[in-house]
Amino acid sequence: MSGISTALGEIRSTLPQGVELVAVSKFHPADAVREAYDAGQRIFGESRINELCDKITALPDDIQWHFIGHLQTNKVRRLVGTRRIALIESIDSERLLRLVDEESARAGIVSRVLLQVHVAREETKFGFLPDEMLDFFRRRAFDSLKATHICGIMGMASNTDDTTRVAADFRLIADIKKQIDALCPDLRGFDILSMGMSHDYQLAVEAGSTHVRIGTAIFGERR
Repeated sequence: MSGISTALGEIRSTLPQGVELVAVSKFHPADAVREAYDAGQRIFGESRINELCDKITALPDDIQWHFIGHLQTNKVRRLVGTRRIALIESIDSERLLRLVDEESARAGIVSRVLLQVHVAREETKFGFLPDEMLDFFRRRAFDSLKATHICGIMGMASNTDDTTRVAADFRLIADIKKQIDALCPDLRGFDILSMGMSHDYQLAVEAGSTHVRIGTAIFGERR
């Protein structure tokens, strides 16, 4: 049994039923993805368009690719045009959402997306501020989308060893999701709460995460 398959098995054993594992394969070669695939993993996260397109070509068609990195507006058409993205996890502004919707309509597909909320201390992280996100739903700005389905929200905790702070960040993200549910009880298919990475995913799961994004603990350090 390879190190990757062993790591996958160990991580899966810690996840409650219903929590999906997104194996973050960015910066790792296609053969590492293949090892994880052969061990039963089907959902992988990538953050660079060129690398993603290369892997789509080289790897099996039943892989569910999640785009998890910061999505630049000039890359949207190419990403949507692959027609192979199961979920864009990193919609960090209303402007980007509108562009994804426009390009999805042009391509004749419906894109599934998560809205990214920014609660972490680092100013370098992207996303809607909590009040901005709640206002988006309060205004029902999603009603005008033609080719995009918002499936939930994504967020990251502060990059700190202070587990109390990290746990509080995750609880805040989960609370934002609950507030959206209360604001828009008629939303359908709005059930994903994506948060938690290799170093903090257990705290995220305790706070209610439905999808965890784990790379280093599966594939090791970036090569």
